[in-house]
Amino acid sequence: MMTIDHLLEALLTRFPAEDAEEWDHVGLSVGDPSDRVRGVLVSLDVTPESIDAAQRAGANVLLTHHPVYLKAPSAFVPRSDQKHPLSSETLYKAIKAGITVISLHTNLDRSIEARKLLASMLEVSTSGSLEHPDDAEAKGYGMVSGAVELSLSDLAVRAARAFNTDPRVWGSPSSPVRRLSMLGGSLGGFGDHALACGADAVICGEAGYHVCQDLAARGLGIILLGHDASEQPFTKVLADAAHEIAGEDMNVTIFDPPRQWWTVLEGVR
Repeated sequence: MMTIDHLLEALLTRFPAEDAEEWDHVGLSVGDPSDRVRGVLVSLDVTPESIDAAQRAGANVLLTHHPVYLKAPSAFVPRSDQKHPLSSETLYKAIKAGITVISLHTNLDRSIEARKLLASMLEVSTSGSLEHPDDAEAKGYGMVSGAVELSLSDLAVRAARAFNTDPRVWGSPSSPVRRLSMLGGSLGGFGDHALACGADAVICGEAGYHVCQDLAARGLGIILLGHDASEQPFTKVLADAAHEIAGEDMNVTIFDPPRQWWTVLEGVR
């Protein structure tokens, strides 16, 4: 019998909490560690909708990439409002439904599994991470490719198809890309890392306007996928880990909801 405590311990052995940032919240958010695992729903986010989906799937564990909070809310309430963030409502709903919530965030971001997945989706080899671009065995944020022969336009189209999104691109479409990099989620200060390792382009979820402006002026192409689109594939890493730990007979389901936002040209997706 697999208990939640056993599942959590195995997940944190595979993706150690020590690899996460100090400000991050990883591991167990709510739940009884002694409960038996009856099913796992894997989701990018912890939301009221993902709690509902877990119940529909017959799962009592919600395994996510993004934690339900970075700073715990002051109260758990049935409805979010001006005083209570969405996490207050979500946690209330999880407790009432008996759903355990486990999240692996920056410790998953820095894993070799995440890096290999990004490289596979973009159909490139990888030499390492943005932190350790020439050490394939070292953990670190993001992915740096081996040699490629693409234009920035070709790379943007490939990324759009792989991540099922319509990216915003900075840089000349015809610019050559001989080495590329990628970081799921927010680029933060890793644009400098991309330039330092010789990348001609970086793919990420989001980056600030002036950050993109400065990096583009320094010759780096930037492909912005959307934060959620860039990290939704990490649910596969989590689902594979859950299956390997709990066994193939365990009910493990990936929740891939419609996007929470839409554009005028694309409409609701």
